Amino acid sequence: MGSAEPALDLSLDAAALTAALVDIPSVSGAEKPLADAIEQALRALPGLSVQRLGENVVARTGFGLPQRIVLAGHIDTVPIADNVPSRREGGILYGCGTSDMKSGVAVQLKIAAAVGAAGARTPAHDLTFVFYDCEEVEAARNGLGRIARERRDWLAGDFAVLLEPTDGVLEGGCQGTLRAVITLTGARAHSARSWLGDNAIHHAAPVLARLAEYKAREVEVEGLLYREGLNAVGISGGVAGNVIPDECSVTVNFRFAPDRSEQEAAAHVREVFDGCPVEIVDSAPAARPGLNLPAAASFAAAIGAPARAKYGWTDVARFAALGVPAVNYGPGDPNLAHTRHEHVDLAKVGEAEAVLLGWLGY
Repeated sequence: MGSAEPALDLSLDAAALTAALVDIPSVSGAEKPLADAIEQALRALPGLSVQRLGENVVARTGFGLPQRIVLAGHIDTVPIADNVPSRREGGILYGCGTSDMKSGVAVQLKIAAAVGAAGARTPAHDLTFVFYDCEEVEAARNGLGRIARERRDWLAGDFAVLLEPTDGVLEGGCQGTLRAVITLTGARAHSARSWLGDNAIHHAAPVLARLAEYKAREVEVEGLLYREGLNAVGISGGVAGNVIPDECSVTVNFRFAPDRSEQEAAAHVREVFDGCPVEIVDSAPAARPGLNLPAAASFAAAIGAPARAKYGWTDVARFAALGVPAVNYGPGDPNLAHTRHEHVDLAKVGEAEAVLLGWLGY
């Protein structure tokens, strides 16, 4: 007999529910047990309609209110680093995904339980809850992207909150990200007769010099300060210990502010490396903060603290591409994400739940 399928008890407090989520492993590509548990728990709530696409679960209220808010979070984690099951020490919970982002998912589930229960009072807005897979891996596998492609209407809304870790701070927009490969060529020769060849690795020196001299831009967008960065993140070349190499590749990553489009970012990278062969191999757009919009301003007022720019790319950009303004707000600390000692301050989890419920009139 196999072990019983994992189940989630939504009557648990947010701290205990976070621990329960962590204790159901869900490394990217292996989210099915957790997706099953989330779907089962949500289907028990009569006030929600629940849909499933792959390992992505979407639940919606249907009060007929003028505005619909989307609360979204990914259910996958990076590979486990001897940090499952979870471990609690006082007010701190340790474990894979505690910060990024099962504490945020726990908050989503607690709010879903509150508004979806039998006889629940009507919130300030209709709500859509999105739990999606494969955020921590290549963009082509991202579950939110799959929903956007195949069931776009499931993501319809007037405003979205992505419960990515922000340590309880409202973070507006996100940086765009671009990867480019600069390939330098030469001619092979025996290293004992190097003058007969042309060393491609040596040709990388001017590329690295431009990066070392590069002055990253700081720009204010809608009142938030974004810092850009252009950095080498990989270099490859070489054939053997006695061969002058005929090829060397430098991979660079450009994190750009939301006042640039992907096309403008690519043009900037090509300008920096003018005269070098530049191939754009991956790109994702930035997202503007949108904090001047009524729903965002209302949410910012509920938090009661200044917003800051989001450094990094998040799925708020996917919502922006769908015409749904979105912000980042979650209880986890982003600096702890993906670390062996990943943990979350459980007081922050309770605080995030209280802020969102208060904003929704609970």
